[in-house]
Amino acid sequence: MEIREAYRPLLSRLLPEDEPGSLVVRQGQFHEVIMGSERVVCLPRTEAAAARLPGRAAVLRTLAGLELGFRVPRPLLEGDGEPPFLVLTRVPGAPLERDVLDDAQTAEAAAGQYALLLAGLRRAGSDPAVRAALPQAAGDRWRQFAVDVRTELFMLMSDEGRRRAERELDALDALPHLTEAVVHGDLGAGNVLWRIVDGMPRLSGVVDWDEVTLGDPAEDLAATTAGYGEEFVTQVLSLGGWPAEGLAWRIAVIRGTFALQQALSAHRDGDAEQLADGLAGYR
Repeated sequence: MEIREAYRPLLSRLLPEDEPGSLVVRQGQFHEVIMGSERVVCLPRTEAAAARLPGRAAVLRTLAGLELGFRVPRPLLEGDGEPPFLVLTRVPGAPLERDVLDDAQTAEAAAGQYALLLAGLRRAGSDPAVRAALPQAAGDRWRQFAVDVRTELFMLMSDEGRRRAERELDALDALPHLTEAVVHGDLGAGNVLWRIVDGMPRLSGVVDWDEVTLGDPAEDLAATTAGYGEEFVTQVLSLGGWPAEGLAWRIAVIRGTFALQQALSAHRDGDAEQLADGLAGYR
């Protein structure tokens, strides 16, 4: 049954100002997201995602109190019934389509705002209150990730898929352990929202903070590369004054693990659809 019909009584109560037919449904890796005019309802797709809802709400409260220069969703209401849910403010705007950046002036405007976004996250990473509230990437994170992929996913791959995965995992060994910035964790094109003002894009907010940590900003730059390409990210780095030494390499190595990260999370959450998508290139 379509989700708006399956949960019609709940959605009518949580989004009383919106007609059921006007609600927009988005499927994320961890949640079904039902978007009203002013509020958003997150319904976890798995029991594991449901267990993480209180922590997600706490993180969003911390982020909402920062001066990041853009909006983030703010928790309004939590429910632990059947189904569990989290109601958030809706951040206005929409993702920026990649072909919009074919125009040089538009690309420069967007790159400049991305640079400010990343600078805000890097600045927040030095705030003692933020460092106390957010999880920090573990020093052995990538080593443990490689162990987990080999243990949990290799039996699901073809021989050629395992060889590909080994190459990607081996490259992680040389990554430094950095915790200098707030890292969104999934800063792809779909989670960065824009409004068009006088014909030019203006950053309005960032959503889907499920994987936020204190870590290496190369992770967010890798996601931006996946969404908008290397040329755009090179422009972002130039406008933001980022040191180039080693950064491009870290971005490429981390980007090479995205499908495996998706597959491992999906395997642990019991999400067959996301697992199949993540492993598509390894079978």
